[in-house]
Amino acid sequence: METTQTLVLTGASRGIGHATARAFAEDGWRVITVSRQPFSPRCPWAGGPQDHVQCDLGDPVSLGVGIAEIRSRLTNGRLDALVNNAGISPKGPDGSRLGVLDTDLAGWISVFSVNIFAVALLARGLIEPLSAAQGTIVNVTSIAGSRVHPYAGAAYACSKAALLTLTREMAAEFAPRGVRTNAISPGEIDTAILSPGTAAFAEREVPMRRLGRTEEVAAAIRFLCGPQASYVNGAELHINGGQHV
Repeated sequence: METTQTLVLTGASRGIGHATARAFAEDGWRVITVSRQPFSPRCPWAGGPQDHVQCDLGDPVSLGVGIAEIRSRLTNGRLDALVNNAGISPKGPDGSRLGVLDTDLAGWISVFSVNIFAVALLARGLIEPLSAAQGTIVNVTSIAGSRVHPYAGAAYACSKAALLTLTREMAAEFAPRGVRTNAISPGEIDTAILSPGTAAFAEREVPMRRLGRTEEVAAAIRFLCGPQASYVNGAELHINGGQHV
């Protein structure tokens, strides 16, 4: 009998994460969500609160407890996919972009703790069940990691550039264990937390002249976690309507 495949997804309550959880759940996957917030009633997929792990990805102690809790819920000792979608991008009091001169040490540490360190520690803590399932990891980077962006701050941009490097490191190190690691790099995606002016920016700067949809990003993640991508490893898939060209 075919067993249900399991996904661990960080940052599932809104935007890209929400669409990703829906896409996998609709395909019959078990979705274990991870965030510092309680399970959201806006998340209508099967499993719900009993498949939600509440922990602060930016706190090493809380993250360690969360990893142990995730492992305890993998009853067959297998994890088919880990999608690292959670990320933070601090803004100024008026929603403005925070540059290098605007960001103190605490700000840098906070961003890198969630956007980079948690990704590495989750992979380290879950590599055994991932290997047992010959599973896959998808890291969510950003177009801001490869160019100065008008809305994304300096710390966020640097963390996403580092995440692509981490993706390559993980791809090389984990592939002999049977675990593929790839990244997706979204551009301007239509979510509830868009900075003011992003839609007009996309109409000017994106060759396809529109914002991307969260469902389009979720479909790319689903592809990378499926058999059609069985020889894709260490790649960064751009999902930005051609904005990177």
